Amino acid sequence: MLVISSREFRDRQKSYLDKVDEGMEILIQRSRNKSYKIVPVTEDDTLMSKEDFFAKIDRAIHEKGGTIINNKEALQAYFDNL
Repeated sequence: MLVISSREFRDRQKSYLDKVDEGMEILIQRSRNKSYKIVPVTEDDTLMSKEDFFAKIDRAIHEKGGTIINNKEALQAYFDNL
């Protein structure tokens, strides 16, 4: 893993992104307590907002049917019916 400063990354961004594309892990240190790992986005990555994520779950429950368990009593009732 290559550790660089944010200034170094900014000055040579293309070079470092090329290295990530080649498989190298890069950690950018912004300050003493802040660091960021640069990784490429792949086809398996899903990018969506939190709202879109929960809306997708709600649609799946509605379209496919299902049991919504939102408290201990509902969970116990579900287990009792198994």
